[in-house]
Amino acid sequence: MSLYADVILPLPVSGMFTYQVGDGEKSRVMPGMRVTVQFGRRKIYTALIRRLHDVKPATYQVKGILSLLDEEPVVNERQFLLWEWISEYYLCTLGEVFKAALPSGLKLESETRVMAVEVTGENPELNDAETLLWEVITKHPGIRVSELQKGSQRADITPILKSLMDRNLIVLEEKITQRRRSKKIKPVKNPEPEDLKMAFLSPAQQKAIDEIRSSFAHTDVALLHGITSSGKTEIYIHLIQEAVQQGKQVLYLLPEIALTAQIITRLRSAFGQEVAVYHSRFTDRERVETWKKLLQPDAHEGISIILGARSAVFLPFREAGLVIIDEEHENTYKQFNPAPRYHARDTAIMLARFHGAKVLLGTATPSLESYSNCLNGKYSLIELTDRYRDMQLPDIHVVNTRELRRKKRMQSHFSPLLLDHITEALKNKEQIILFQNRRGFSLFLECAQCGEIPRCRHCDVSLTYHKMSNRLTCHYCGYGIPVPKACPACGSPEIKMQGFGTEKIEEEIAIFFPEARVARMDLDSTRKRQSFEKLIASFEMQESDILVGTQMVSKGLDFDHVKLVGIVNADTMLNYPDFRAHERSFQLMAQVAGRAGRKTNRGIVIIQTSDDKNPVIRQVVENNFTGMYNSQLEERKRFQYPPFCRLIEITLKHRDKEILDKAADFLARRLKQLITDTILGPEYPLVSRIQNLNLKTLLVKIGKGRSLPLVKKGILFAITELTEHPMFRTVIPVIDVDPC
Repeated sequence: MSLYADVILPLPVSGMFTYQVGDGEKSRVMPGMRVTVQFGRRKIYTALIRRLHDVKPATYQVKGILSLLDEEPVVNERQFLLWEWISEYYLCTLGEVFKAALPSGLKLESETRVMAVEVTGENPELNDAETLLWEVITKHPGIRVSELQKGSQRADITPILKSLMDRNLIVLEEKITQRRRSKKIKPVKNPEPEDLKMAFLSPAQQKAIDEIRSSFAHTDVALLHGITSSGKTEIYIHLIQEAVQQGKQVLYLLPEIALTAQIITRLRSAFGQEVAVYHSRFTDRERVETWKKLLQPDAHEGISIILGARSAVFLPFREAGLVIIDEEHENTYKQFNPAPRYHARDTAIMLARFHGAKVLLGTATPSLESYSNCLNGKYSLIELTDRYRDMQLPDIHVVNTRELRRKKRMQSHFSPLLLDHITEALKNKEQIILFQNRRGFSLFLECAQCGEIPRCRHCDVSLTYHKMSNRLTCHYCGYGIPVPKACPACGSPEIKMQGFGTEKIEEEIAIFFPEARVARMDLDSTRKRQSFEKLIASFEMQESDILVGTQMVSKGLDFDHVKLVGIVNADTMLNYPDFRAHERSFQLMAQVAGRAGRKTNRGIVIIQTSDDKNPVIRQVVENNFTGMYNSQLEERKRFQYPPFCRLIEITLKHRDKEILDKAADFLARRLKQLITDTILGPEYPLVSRIQNLNLKTLLVKIGKGRSLPLVKKGILFAITELTEHPMFRTVIPVIDVDPC
């Protein structure tokens, strides 16, 4: 009896594809194993077997599987269920999920990387083209196809290779290069429960743990709303201990790779080598090794705890018992590009559901959606209102920079109050964090004569000046140019810098305080591997006095000696045109303020703003999350935004603006005919051209009570009509479910 395999390919194509299993593999093949298959005329891919059956497809000729790569499955059934949920919910293909989920070392996307040629026949009859290849193959047995193609004069040698294969003169065989072994970590005996290095729990922490345990009896998801420095991490560690003692695995998610450096030390002091870290900054080899360790049947004796960023939700857990999502409000849990555009928090909750595991969300500033789920009874809510060891919340001062500039009392970007407190902190050997939510030296350059602003050649944005590289750079596509000595439009040498970023703050603060050691943490300063860890370790060991940073410095970092936090310009957050701007501004300022005074004396926070009467500023000063939540909930109810509706954003891209406009109008018209929900747009976004593609967006608001699957079905139908229309076949649609 013939055996067929439905496989998933790492491509943005709908559905699965059926291949025939060879007689030699029938007894060994299983769902979740990798195979190599030919797809199309010339490409060979690593595919994943989803299911096996004996039904031959009637609509196309079935190709055979080229080779079986595994002795055991590398993906389990629960992972497949999660992938299928992601594909359905986020309106992407299974292939896109596959491509995002597996480390690169487990998926080989073309024969040019791994397939080698070996001779199996002698003295065959060959034509001229075959003879030329045959001579090379004979001299170099095991040559890569990529090398063979490179040395050939022909555009494509695939037909020749196929002819040789059909006559059984050559075979294509996978050659996997031996990976360099990593340095072996000396095994650490896993500590007995009584030996675990746990900190003493305060009465408030113990009460929170008891409430979490109790809540898990009737709900699968609990939200721990604990103010900054209330000791949430220690609560996590005690709950992890309980799960591990029950033989369960734990997933501990963090919103930033930078945070793993501090947390891993605490976890390994308690659990030894049972803890592994997994994120995109690791090498592919390291990620493959972690994946394979988790596949081992005795994995509970090795890795029980995974600490990682959002991609860790894809790991092959056998029996997850607890999922912790720290700083659950952070938008960095959302994958923006490429597809799948999943939210790791919501995906992790589904992962837990497939395992029958419990989920603990933790934050000092909950997202409105999660807090609303608590008040509606969907999640349990546990409040932790006391700081650890009764430390007071920081003393927050608000400075009106508009008034100070009017009185000419601002010194560059610093108020006298901020400079005085920096002086005092340095005198007392205390540390300072200065927060500015823009990187670069200045936001843009402007000609004083004609007003010309250098812009990106490929995107509809101004170029940001970076002094260290002395270049103007686009933060969307990476395009850059040297800084012009004169205006390219009018020739004037009077070019002024407008706005400021972290690089400018770093330079100027060093001028005001030449004796201070200044470090900077932003995307530019942390591009190299382990740069996060080095910066954080240096600041922890007081090797630097002042840390200048973007929102990276706000997310859960714990420094013992930070006395002062300065928010240099709060206006950049408050004035962003987005319905979440109020909520995010509160979260960001409250979080960065929480870095001050965590262990010793009461901290000080100085917020510089031109709008000191803004309600968000007042709510941050008063630590009034409930006030912020209630005011925003009322506003969102009035204008129908989450949590009172679901959002799906559709972005269309095309080089030709006229075609794009017509396509967007066509799609908007069809959507309004197919679904009864509110359709906003089409509109050009703030940045309406990226990488030479013009953009236009539509926003679908799906009211409560509406069938989300039916609406999604209508959206997919309308987009299919669009892409099959002769005029719009080159238009690129991008669907983002629950956009942040």
